[in-house]
Amino acid sequence: MAEKPVVVIGVGEMGSVFARGLLRLGYPVYPVNRGSDMKALAEQLPKPKLVLVAVGEAALQPMLKKIPKPWRKRLVLLQNELLPNDYADIKNVTVISVWFEKKMGQDSKVIIPSPAFGPRASLLAKALATLDIPVKLVDKPRDMLFELVVKNLYILTSNIAGLRTGGTVGQLWADQQETARAVAKDVIALQEAMTGSRFNNDELIAAMVAAFEGDPDHKCMGRSAPARLARALENGKRLGVELPTLESIAQEQQAVPA
Repeated sequence: MAEKPVVVIGVGEMGSVFARGLLRLGYPVYPVNRGSDMKALAEQLPKPKLVLVAVGEAALQPMLKKIPKPWRKRLVLLQNELLPNDYADIKNVTVISVWFEKKMGQDSKVIIPSPAFGPRASLLAKALATLDIPVKLVDKPRDMLFELVVKNLYILTSNIAGLRTGGTVGQLWADQQETARAVAKDVIALQEAMTGSRFNNDELIAAMVAAFEGDPDHKCMGRSAPARLARALENGKRLGVELPTLESIAQEQQAVPA
């Protein structure tokens, strides 16, 4: 018996990895690209096995507003900077915190196992296993919240600290730990305000460092770092959270000639 189709919205580097794993399991994959008519495709495929939303974080909310109703109970989200508020009104959503890199012309590079939660998490684990990418299945929403915050802490700390220090995450922790911890303190305060939750800071830092150790040569600062800093400061202002180290780094950036 043929497997149900799956839909992949955004077939970039990350979407293509999941598509390849699902194809290896025998699922026909239907891509949705910029010019695709989602409404027409949803009429043809009203009950796909899953609908993977693989657009970037900035495009997520606009895309979620366009998702056809028949697909909304089958969504899988994988964006960075994802928090439960981003999908609070979606039922049966599956979320994976991606801890592997995929760059053009290179195979996937695993940092640590990727936690996944929701009704289609096991299928994601099976699909990625065909590509030797490990997935950690998460059973409880609170545990997945922790995993999402760890990923945000890793990304924001390394990117924003990297604006000051440059270098790799291994160098950041070995040589610039004071800056890393100061940035992380601000980021945790912001994540707590954004989620309405409290976390054990030591556990979060330990999980972040484990990810640093998973790929110590990973560069701190990507192209998105300035935008992440600006977004963090904007969220802090909106929520009334003081972020002294982030403000200091933003002022340093403004003082640097273009």
